[in-house]
Order: sequence, then C-alpha cells, then structure tokens
Amino acid sequence: MEITGRQKAILCQIVEEYAETASPVGSVTMARLFNVSPATIRAEMARLETLGLIAQPHTSAGRVPTDAGYRYYVNNLVEDGDGGREDMTVAGAPLLEDGGLTRGLHALEKRARSQSRADSAIRGTVDVLVELTGNLGLATIGGQLYLSGISRLFTQPEFGDTRRVQAVAKLLDNLEPWLREAAPGEPLNIFIGQENPIGKNSQVSLIISKFRSPFSDRSYIGVLGPTRQNYSRVMGLVRYAGMMLEQVL
Repeated sequence: MEITGRQKAILCQIVEEYAETASPVGSVTMARLFNVSPATIRAEMARLETLGLIAQPHTSAGRVPTDAGYRYYVNNLVEDGDGGREDMTVAGAPLLEDGGLTRGLHALEKRARSQSRADSAIRGTVDVLVELTGNLGLATIGGQLYLSGISRLFTQPEFGDTRRVQAVAKLLDNLEPWLREAAPGEPLNIFIGQENPIGKNSQVSLIISKFRSPFSDRSYIGVLGPTRQNYSRVMGLVRYAGMMLEQVL
C-alpha cells in the first residue's frame, strides 16, 4: 500500500487524536497541526479513505480510523521499535522517554515483586494493567482465564450499544479455549477488530503477551479494549508485563 509521508503522518495523527478525544477528527483540526489549508487536508483524507484506512461516520464531517488504518499504524509502531520494546529491562533505568509510561512500567514490576506466589503476581500485574489502561485485563493461570476490569471496559463510550457488549461477551466466553488451541506464538500479539477470532463485530482490540510461567510455557497476559486506544502506550505496557513476569517468576 503506497501512501506519501504526509498521508502517513495524517493517518497517525488521526489515530492518536481519536484515541484521545473519542470524536471524529476534522480537516480544520488537521490543517492547524500541519500548517496547510483545510482543502489540502481534505484531499489527503480522501486518498486515505479511498485506501480504506479512515472512514467518515454518516453523522459527522470528521474521520475515524478503520481496522485497516489501525493495523497500518500498529505495524509501523512495531517496525519502528515502539511495540516490541526489546530494549526494556526489569532492572529499570531509563526505560522510555515518556515519564508517565516509565512510572507505569515500574508500577507493574513493583506489584509483581511484592507477591510471594506466582498466581498472585500474575493477578496483581493484570490489576495494574487495568488501572493503567482503563481496559479489561486478562491472563491465563494454569487452565483458567483471569479477568479484571470488566466494568471499566464497559464504561467507555463505544459500549453504549448492547450488540457490541454481547459481541464482547461472546469473545470472552471463548477466549480461554481459543488461546489454548491457537497458542499465538509471538511475544506480543495484536488482534484488531475483525482480526479477532471470535466476537468479530465487537470492535475491540486484543493485545496479549506470551510468557513462560510455572504454570505453562505459553502463559498469556494482556488487555482487551476498544479499537480506539493509545497503541504505543498499551503495547509497551503489555509487552513489558510479559517480559517482567517471565523474569520475576
């Protein structure tokens, strides 16, 4: 898929702006950020829309990212090194330039290290992920799936539609057996919207990290949230949670 550097920058800005505001992003806002005319931005948005990377809700003049747009954004994060965080160490110093995220990483490690049992360390780490992301947190502990933060997830504006809540419930009901059977093999796995194996219409993203634990060589920890989220931050937190638990346990 060929897009220009400016179109890529506009797409990334739409993803990040929409994650922050939960409102479709208009051409006037983008024009101010890029110091060009709204007409120029509208032309660039039209190209991104033709490529299927953004869409225009019928009730708004602004644009929102599509699943394909989020996937393009996430793939570029991974290629640029923001998603994998291979340079992060449990020992600590300096982990990331973002001080807020660095504090989050330390909070994850502190909670895990304060627990004497492996299952408590995993549950505690999940609970911190919920606090840091506002998403639903999850982990496999032996043959069971631990969930935390369901109420936090459903307070987000995307879940005012009962059908979407039902789709999320279907995904959660089938998630543990799917993880056991599919056993995603990457250290960090991201399933966006329709990419989810079940609950495809729930418009959520599942971000999970594989790690070795006393319970299994294929234990998983992660979050489930709306497709609208801060992927750079959440991917960094989830990847670090898996890396850290593997070392601590």
